[in-house]
Amino acid sequence: MPRPRRRSEHGEAYDIASSDVEKHAFDPQDSSYESEDDHPSNSNSSGDSYGSREPILVSSRASARRKASYYHYRLPNRHMRWLCLALMSTIVLFIMSLIRSSWTSARLLESPAVKKPPPPPTWESFEFLERYYGGVRNLISREQNVPEYPRDVDEELSTNASVKETREILTSSPYRPYPDYTSTNYKLNYGPVQECYLREEEKLKVPDVYAFKGVPRGFPDHAMGSYEELGIDNTVCFERFGRYGPYGFGYSRRKGGVGAGLDGDREGVDDVWKESREIDYSKISWKDAQDKCVGKNKHRFEPVKESEEVSSDVIPSIHERRDEAQAVKQRDNAPAMPASNATVPKSKPPADTSKSTKHGPIGPPAAKTAQPKQKGLKYLSRTVVLIRTWFDFEYTDEDILYLRSLISELSLMSGGEYTVHFLVHVKDDNRQIWADQATYNEVLEHALPKEFHGMGSLWSERQMGLIYGGIAESFYRDLPVHGVYRSTFMAVQYFAHRHPEYDFFWNWEMDVRYTGHWYQLFDSLSKWAKQQPRKGLWERNARFYIPSVHGTWDDFKQMVRVQSQMGTESTNNMWAAISSGKGKGEDGKEAGRAKSVIEPPVWGPLAPEDVLKLENEPQPPTSFDKDKYKWGVDEEADFITLNPMFDPDGTTWILAEDVTGYDTDKNGFPPRRTAIITASRLSRRLLDTMHAEVSLGRHTMFSEMWPASAALHHGLKAVYAPHPVFVDRNWPPHYLASVFNGGKNGASGGARTSVFGDREHNFRGTTWYYSAGFSPNFWRRWLGYKVDATGGEEMEMAGEGRMCAPPMLLHPVKNVQLVVEGRKEGEK
Repeated sequence: MPRPRRRSEHGEAYDIASSDVEKHAFDPQDSSYESEDDHPSNSNSSGDSYGSREPILVSSRASARRKASYYHYRLPNRHMRWLCLALMSTIVLFIMSLIRSSWTSARLLESPAVKKPPPPPTWESFEFLERYYGGVRNLISREQNVPEYPRDVDEELSTNASVKETREILTSSPYRPYPDYTSTNYKLNYGPVQECYLREEEKLKVPDVYAFKGVPRGFPDHAMGSYEELGIDNTVCFERFGRYGPYGFGYSRRKGGVGAGLDGDREGVDDVWKESREIDYSKISWKDAQDKCVGKNKHRFEPVKESEEVSSDVIPSIHERRDEAQAVKQRDNAPAMPASNATVPKSKPPADTSKSTKHGPIGPPAAKTAQPKQKGLKYLSRTVVLIRTWFDFEYTDEDILYLRSLISELSLMSGGEYTVHFLVHVKDDNRQIWADQATYNEVLEHALPKEFHGMGSLWSERQMGLIYGGIAESFYRDLPVHGVYRSTFMAVQYFAHRHPEYDFFWNWEMDVRYTGHWYQLFDSLSKWAKQQPRKGLWERNARFYIPSVHGTWDDFKQMVRVQSQMGTESTNNMWAAISSGKGKGEDGKEAGRAKSVIEPPVWGPLAPEDVLKLENEPQPPTSFDKDKYKWGVDEEADFITLNPMFDPDGTTWILAEDVTGYDTDKNGFPPRRTAIITASRLSRRLLDTMHAEVSLGRHTMFSEMWPASAALHHGLKAVYAPHPVFVDRNWPPHYLASVFNGGKNGASGGARTSVFGDREHNFRGTTWYYSAGFSPNFWRRWLGYKVDATGGEEMEMAGEGRMCAPPMLLHPVKNVQLVVEGRKEGEK
């Protein structure tokens, strides 16, 4: 039967049954919506009624609608290709970046220069000390002072130190640490002293330094060294006007000063110029003043042979130079020294070899001969202070004040006991200063400020190569063996060879400062070193003296003896030096084995196999055990240092193997000792020995190792003077002792744990080391300037006034620029 059809409104025909079914198709209860898969027989039946066929057709269309709901949209193939390409490119780039990162990391790990940053040093966590910067309005006697340091970490600062009182400034007074030259006793022993003047014709007296009694309340004690042991006065303090005012600080350039110090706290400074007026230093010739002073007091010093007098500082040309061995022979009236490994032939010995020379029985005799003198009088030794500088050094006003203080206090006010002289390095080797007098004079005139003209001697590295020829050139660390860095003392050796009028030679530097009085410092160091016995001396020389831990000096001596002769159980000994692998070590152990914990004492010369043999080397008068600390007492020290003389063997100090001329392949490295910072005093005996070793034995070592090692090899007396050293932070004392004496058996060297080498950063907060940072900061604050936004004029005026400090030796202090006001007439 045909289906009924109906025409639409627009004339189109449509199936009525289909329309009804479509209305029905959305009924969820209709069983006809079951899928064809549920009724497979229905799809193959051709005899079904109309009612059974309709649901089949409707079920297919409903299924299509249901499938369309699962696939809303399909990306075109073109878009799909670009998407895949982008995804693949991203993966490739990611893989390449991973590969590149792995290569970069591998290179960084293999590179020795790139390391993981180490943790900050322990000492940086210690709190800063504040009472170093107390002023003149808050002074207290040394006996009453409670120092801010040393104290335990958890100990609260005493109220004595924390209270900041401000009151009127006390009166300063002249400070004269000289012997009583007018006393009867002095005159009977050394004769009268003639007063010296800045200008002889005007009788212009040398002004006094002024000091205050007491110290700022709470001022810290020194961490290392001792005032009391050396005999340095620490009951007084010095502020900038009392210390440098006599030399031109604090008044204008028109009056002859430096024009600095005109502002800030000036209360009470006029006392400095009460007895001596403000001096016009532009009219002073220090050479004339120094020469006339020595001439007036020459009766106090042993005369020089006429044949030994030096007429010129110009070193003879290479054509005029005599052979060095012959020069030694003519100079000393003794047989020439043979080459290395030979013994100097003995000339007729003096009746008493222990008194054959003024400085002890060794090598060439002293260059002086006894002259008739007044009965009972004693000759004084003469000492020259060699200021190491160079020909184009730019002198600041602060440098000028420093030099004026040295000459005044050491030379003029002592009656000529000291002479200040400039040893000027000419860095331009093309200036042939050794060959022409005119060239020499021209360079020397431009090398020094006008007021110091005539007080210098020139030298150059090329000149040292001519004088000390034949030395093997190793270019250790790419530097020449005759250079100033590796052979600082070559110039001193030759200066001593040409200047027999001096007994002792201070090698001094332009960047050293002292808040105290120069004469007291130098005199105290010399006298203390003279009284030191030789027993245990080298062992004491190797250690820092820390009073808050070690107690008295006698306690320290006993401790050192126990440590060196019995050994210690310190873990630092596991890093003790191991011999170089060839020959024998210093203690006689076979190479390649660790050195014994127990150290044999140094008693007499400790010479390597190929040392230059010299006649009359000092020998112990008795055995080590029988000596009662007598040998060496009242014997002048041949070498005085201001830092310990440590054993560099086994340390991380990078210059320990800068040894030239010794057969290290056969005998291993010779015994060595090192004193960092070349500021030191050397005797003529030591310099003559070094001169012979270099010129005849062809032996030398790095600058800071050579004098101490030469003294060790030849049995000369070397002394470390434990001057006071301060720290800027609150170090626990026992920790400080373990760090600075962290080497073998409680010494400062001899092991990888030594403070010298990789651990030198511990010196940055101290007052005496080549890399110390506290020294320049303290000095600038003391001068009244701001440092790191603290100090300066405003703080002084509002607080305790200008700083006042006890005697403190500081190094390094470089390039201090003073604030200068006013000009001299005619000055641009």
